[in-house]
Amino acid sequence: MQAQLVSGPRWEPGQFQIHFIHTGVAESMFLLFPDGTSMLLDCGDHPAILRGAKAVPVVPGPGRLAGEWVARYVEKANPRGRDVDWIVVSHFHADHAGTPFWQKSPRPFVPMPGAAPEPDMLGGCARSGIGLAAEFLRFARATDRGWPFYDDPPRTPTTAESRLVAEHVRATWSALHRRDGLVPEPFRLGATDQFAPLHGNAPGFSVRNVCANGRIALPDGTIRDLYAGPIAAGVFRQPLNENAMSLGMVFSLGRFRFAACGDFSDRFVLPDGREVFAEDDLADAVGAVDVAKATHHGHHSIGRKLAQTLRPRVWIAPVWDNLHCTDDSMESIVGGVAPGPDAPLLVPTVLPVRPDGERPWWRFVPEACRGGVHAVVTVRPDGEAYALDLLDARSEDAPPVAHFDFETSSKP
Repeated sequence: MQAQLVSGPRWEPGQFQIHFIHTGVAESMFLLFPDGTSMLLDCGDHPAILRGAKAVPVVPGPGRLAGEWVARYVEKANPRGRDVDWIVVSHFHADHAGTPFWQKSPRPFVPMPGAAPEPDMLGGCARSGIGLAAEFLRFARATDRGWPFYDDPPRTPTTAESRLVAEHVRATWSALHRRDGLVPEPFRLGATDQFAPLHGNAPGFSVRNVCANGRIALPDGTIRDLYAGPIAAGVFRQPLNENAMSLGMVFSLGRFRFAACGDFSDRFVLPDGREVFAEDDLADAVGAVDVAKATHHGHHSIGRKLAQTLRPRVWIAPVWDNLHCTDDSMESIVGGVAPGPDAPLLVPTVLPVRPDGERPWWRFVPEACRGGVHAVVTVRPDGEAYALDLLDARSEDAPPVAHFDFETSSKP
């Protein structure tokens, strides 16, 4: 069975496919494993349009909220239509899960001309992000960084925003349990079997859980806790950085590897004056990859160690703000590198506007990104080659606007 995107690449059995869905207000990814197992990884809805000149265009248009746009895209890309195997929330920020702050209460569903039949109203959760997408999609399994106790790290303050979003996530799980009998499961740090293929064999495919709640699972099986010592020493009198609580995974098919670690990033200073850059430790867990999602939208993240360790051919940054893809992050990736066939390709889902002019790193960005794109990575069944397709996100039909072919790297 093939997926039915109106245009652009269609998934075929044996392929691993990654869709970065661009709405202009939040972040969402849809993944198809080689056997057809599907995963919606994050589905946010964020009041980014209230940021004025910092906001990027809302696409395909303002007539629907992000959760519905994502669901409509997934239905077309997914061989099983509305039925999605996994929904995963990387961390508790509105741009990754939605929030009742933006859509404070359920509102009547008003179908637009030509819209699909009215979805099943969930009730009990805000029509924002995952809560709205779940009205159109059916999920068999779910997990997030905190289920079931939402107290990890224990007895540590969290921000008002993250508490609100966590409650939104929990309310959505409860609504899905009432409607479909869904029971979430804890994210198992270090596991390689939690996201196993569900519909058949997928030789050479695996998913390794590498980070969650400020802990990192190293390849040798040990767990590195970035915060236990500082918490005990009283370094954190304020809430921890929710970004560094993100769960993350490394997906592999043969030699091909893809890293998606939410917004995992943080800097803090120990009592002895040493600065800790959380992504340095993440680099030790992930290693070299072919494609990477830029952590924290490339916003004051991606230090030199992470960039030089991962060394992907393609960096994809979900962008919903003109402050994303900061110069320091992008220069960590391309600093000292000349554009050419072996240079890294930077793919912001829309090129942020800089009032002070073009940036040197824009030379590594495809021209198509200026208008706003969905980025689709399709990996060949043997994992030895992959393609990147950019689709125009300004139209729901998403016509292709750029195509790139790559061979999987042989680097260790």
